[in-house]
Amino acid sequence: MFYKRKLSMEGEDPVKVIREAIAEALVFYYPFAGKLIEGPNRKLMVDCTSEGVLFIEADADIELNQLIGDTIDPGFSYLDELLHDVPGSEGILGCPLLLIQVTRFRCGGWAFAIRVNHTMSDAQGLVQFLTTIAEFARGAEDAPSVPPVWQREFLAARQPPSITFQHHEYEQVIDTTTDDNNKSTNHKSFFFGPKELIAIRSHLPLHPRSTSTTFNVLTACLWRCRTCALGLDPNETIRISCAATGRGKHDLRVPRGYYGNVFAFPAAVSRAGMISTSPLEYVVEEVKKAKTRMTGEYLRSVADLMVTKGRPLHTVAGIYIVSDTTRVGFDAIDFGWGKPVYGGLARASPLISFYARFKDNRGEDGTVVLMCLPETAMERFQEELKKMTREHVDGPFD
Repeated sequence: MFYKRKLSMEGEDPVKVIREAIAEALVFYYPFAGKLIEGPNRKLMVDCTSEGVLFIEADADIELNQLIGDTIDPGFSYLDELLHDVPGSEGILGCPLLLIQVTRFRCGGWAFAIRVNHTMSDAQGLVQFLTTIAEFARGAEDAPSVPPVWQREFLAARQPPSITFQHHEYEQVIDTTTDDNNKSTNHKSFFFGPKELIAIRSHLPLHPRSTSTTFNVLTACLWRCRTCALGLDPNETIRISCAATGRGKHDLRVPRGYYGNVFAFPAAVSRAGMISTSPLEYVVEEVKKAKTRMTGEYLRSVADLMVTKGRPLHTVAGIYIVSDTTRVGFDAIDFGWGKPVYGGLARASPLISFYARFKDNRGEDGTVVLMCLPETAMERFQEELKKMTREHVDGPFD
């Protein structure tokens, strides 16, 4: 999260303000100050050691507008220079659960970066924790406005466990990715404003053009372009997986203040050739299939699967995962310096793209998509994306 200089905060050191606010927040979110240990059947638990979290103070001899201007580069060509990774701190077990860095820029702006052990919280839970830090940073002296709730037994596996869905995201298959696609990766970000989204929708027939959600249309476009760029065998089985929250589902009553994980990765399965050559409408329908699988019962089935199979690994072969954080609230965290210029994930991974909100200097709202692909595939991806963001006037794409 990047913050501009604010005249009313002159004389306030963001490092001092944030460090003190974190200490106050951890009184209520004390599990974050511990470490993960593993119990029977690979069950993860928190050892509340009260050791605290990692905190880094940094200064960078650059100005904020060198990093973020009319557009943003969360591909972050400078990320490795900006952030300090504490050696030996990145493990799942036996390591600090949070790494936080506050970096001051010479212009008076600054950046807040956090790495979290995802076992502890989903995006909404993390935003709840960050909001508590922000409340203390702005001078709150009481308890958090939303008291944190642990209650991890709320999503414990049932007795006896009952797997009621086919979970394509945990199917163990052989990865047939070519050597070409295992070479060095390239990180880029892509901004999709109203103009680009209208152009992508123009590749759909009239009815789905007006009724399909932005998420479904954008995800279908990216999945199609990515599949073409990777040059996969037309008969290869591929998956689209949407990180979907269970919060707000009628059959899952999530306690207010619960900051654990309440999401799953429901997936739909297709063939690479179908995704790369079928009309965009078909790809949109496949994305919808994945997303609509998410219910409270689906989440409970995942919990039961974890116990029955001993916490199996997520499928990596032929899968593309998208995580939409545009409505989560990273862009609204105010530590006293106002809302961030950009608030969201810093980088994609080869299997996962993240969506974040961004408003450019012209005031145009849009979605930033973080993408990570092999070098050659990234070039082809950009070519495919150019085709999709040119308005199609002759009817559906074919």
